[in-house]
Amino acid sequence: MLKIFDLTLKINGFPMKEAKTELQKIIAIPEENFEDFVEQKKAEIVNFHLTHNTFYKDLAKKKSFENWNDLPILNKSNLQKPLFERLSSRYDEKSVYVNKTSGSSGHPFIFAKDKFCHALTWASNIYRFGWYDIDFNSSFQARFYGIPLDFIGNKKERLKDFLSHRYRFPIFNLSDEILEGFLKDFKKKKFDYINGYTSSIVLFAKFLQKKNIVLKDICPTLRVCMVTSEMLFEEDKQLLEKQFGIPIVNEYGASELDLIAFQNPEGQWQVNSETLFVEILDENNQPVPNGTSGRIVITSLFNKAHPFIRYDLGDIGILDEKSTLKRPILKKLIGRTNDVAILPSGKKSPGLTFYYVTKSIIEDDGNVKEFIIKQTKINFFEIDYVSETELALEQIQKIESAIALYLEPNLHFLFTRKATLERTNRGKLKQFTSFL
Repeated sequence: MLKIFDLTLKINGFPMKEAKTELQKIIAIPEENFEDFVEQKKAEIVNFHLTHNTFYKDLAKKKSFENWNDLPILNKSNLQKPLFERLSSRYDEKSVYVNKTSGSSGHPFIFAKDKFCHALTWASNIYRFGWYDIDFNSSFQARFYGIPLDFIGNKKERLKDFLSHRYRFPIFNLSDEILEGFLKDFKKKKFDYINGYTSSIVLFAKFLQKKNIVLKDICPTLRVCMVTSEMLFEEDKQLLEKQFGIPIVNEYGASELDLIAFQNPEGQWQVNSETLFVEILDENNQPVPNGTSGRIVITSLFNKAHPFIRYDLGDIGILDEKSTLKRPILKKLIGRTNDVAILPSGKKSPGLTFYYVTKSIIEDDGNVKEFIIKQTKINFFEIDYVSETELALEQIQKIESAIALYLEPNLHFLFTRKATLERTNRGKLKQFTSFL
């Protein structure tokens, strides 16, 4: 079979063969030698950018690399300047892979990777999807993603879908009529796997639940589902497993970096230690012990075109106590740092706590399909939801008293029923936002 996917990457100048060889070499390094490999790569990438990247040299205020913990933490606002000012001297915008972050953190920016680094990203994707016998050249993907709506952007994305052997389900309108159309496609097409945004895939599963349909019964070729970009709650995972009849794999990545963590076949969220160095830091930028929550700060060990050294993603997470340097395990992803609710008592609470508490009550009867929470004042929250019938007063009171119990009393809520919820231009659903 013609390997169109590999061929497309090769035509675009990504050295896949070399990248796959490099990745296999890293994977083969024994645990006892892995620290030497990581230290060597950290020193190499820092020295490279201190020598060849004016932007990083100015940020680090250093001529040479001595102590890792003295290096600055890079954040998204540092990167909001023209790309050419951030590129290393050996590269220009024509010789690198250029893309744009989704902006789901509120700070979109354009970034670059050199061709070898981007090839390694693909090699890492291919390797991890291979854990579930998915081959990008031959496995047929049902893709739940947004799509550019402008003519050229749309055609470009459709061509990429064709070359990557995937069929796209646009997720901007997820009414029952549209989902009915999705269902027809699953009856006709021989999909191997599903990949896409958590919230849209969960919505499709709720539609199937209502119709009492298990997806694998009508699409027997389906083997696995990978969800990404948004939080996957345990009960949603159980719903997906039940309605799809296949394993559900949780993925965590960032377009400017790589796959950060990918659920392995043992069900652990295995962190990518081959191309990234992941730290969990406290407010003073000091590493916290495994099992403790902190900011997720990541170094791309191979990107020479653009520095991502000690880059604060804006996410909060916990590494498992069982983690080793070669096999770190992400125990929990708590959410984004800008998704923290500040309450009248001074207490800070991850916004997802509201989402979680509300969710546990709201979904008993399957009436509410989706909802988002916005904090507009210190004691005031707006909850927008999509449902078949309006929430009853007793349901609202139940939610309010649960939040008073889990968080604190005397908070006020405005519940608004909507036909659809606002998504980002990529189709992501931001579950909690604080406007304070």
